[in-house]
Amino acid sequence: MIQPEQEPREGEPLKLRERAYASFTERLLAREIKPGQFVTQRELVAMTGFPLGAIRELIPRLEAEGLIKTVPQRGMQVAHVDLNLIRNAFQFRLFLEKEATALYAQNATDAEIAEQRARHEAIVARAEAGGDDKLIEDAEEVDRLMHEAIIDHLDNEIVSQAFRVTWLKIRLIRQYETRIHNSIIVPVMQDHLAIIAAIETRDPARASEAMAAHIGNARTRAMQY
Repeated sequence: MIQPEQEPREGEPLKLRERAYASFTERLLAREIKPGQFVTQRELVAMTGFPLGAIRELIPRLEAEGLIKTVPQRGMQVAHVDLNLIRNAFQFRLFLEKEATALYAQNATDAEIAEQRARHEAIVARAEAGGDDKLIEDAEEVDRLMHEAIIDHLDNEIVSQAFRVTWLKIRLIRQYETRIHNSIIVPVMQDHLAIIAAIETRDPARASEAMAAHIGNARTRAMQY
C-alpha cells in the first residue's frame, strides 16, 4: 500500500486519483465513511491510505458528484442519505433510463436480451427455492448489470459516467434504507422481467413505460423507509 505522505511520481497522478476515488467509494459503501460525517483531508489520507496530493485532487470530483460538500467553518461533510437525495437520485434515473430503455428495445441484439432474461430467471428460481448465502449479492449484481447494459448501449461516455455516480447514490440509499433483501428479491426481479418482456416486443414506448414503473416502485420503497 502507498504510504499516506508519499507523493505520486511523475505520470502517476491520474491513476492515483482514480484509485483514491475507488478507495473512498468502497469505504463509503462499507460504512467506514458514513453519510453526514465530517472529515478532514488528513482523515481521508488515513482512511484511504493514499497521499495528501491525491486526496486534494480527489476532493473537487467528490464535490462535483455531490458525494461531499464544504460546510463553512466546519469542513467537509459526506452526503446525507435523506429524502432529498432519494428524490433527486430517482428523478435523475428516470430521465436517463426511460430514453435509454426505449433505444435499447430498438437496438439490442436478441442474444443480449436473452442473456438478461436468463440471469433474472435464475435469480427468481433460487429465491423461490429458499435462497442461499450468495443470493442477495448475486441479485444485486444482476440488477446492476441490466441497468448498466441499457445505459452503456447508448455508447455515450458522459451519460454512462453520470449514471454510475447516481447508481453509487442508489446503493447508499439501499444500504441505509432499502437494501435488496430476500423479501423483495422476487418483486424486483419481476419488475425487471416485465422490462425485459417489453424490450422483447421491440416496442420502445412499452419498454420505456415498464422502466418508469420499475423506477417508481423502487422510489416508493425508498421513501417508505
